[in-house]
Amino acid sequence: MIILDTGAVSALAGGHKALNLLAGNMARTPGHRLRVPALCLMQAETQDEQASRIVLCLSGVVVDDLDTIAAVSVGAMIRDGYGGAHTCHALYCALPRVEFTGMSILLTGNEDAYPPGVLTVDIDSPGMLGFH
Repeated sequence: MIILDTGAVSALAGGHKALNLLAGNMARTPGHRLRVPALCLMQAETQDEQASRIVLCLSGVVVDDLDTIAAVSVGAMIRDGYGGAHTCHALYCALPRVEFTGMSILLTGNEDAYPPGVLTVDIDSPGMLGFH
């Protein structure tokens, strides 16, 4: 599962080449989508009024809702000092789940926002998705 945090959502909305190509590829691959935590989408929208419209128009993107279990877990992460609401929702989405097998990849503009053990990839790192 590939997750976009707030920085990645903002970059996608801003036309980030590698992320737009990835979203297009995901749309053409049955059963694969980029997952955007709802609170990351909310935070990106507070920074750019067009962000949600642009990102939600992409068929390769789905929003990971903040359901009851997620709300309690994210609240506990915030209380325990793992970051703000949007960072903790992205972290929650990256945790292992019954419905997803394998390791989640969290695409971010700030790898330092997440604790060790979370597989993060900087969206601007050399070689991301084959771009140098």
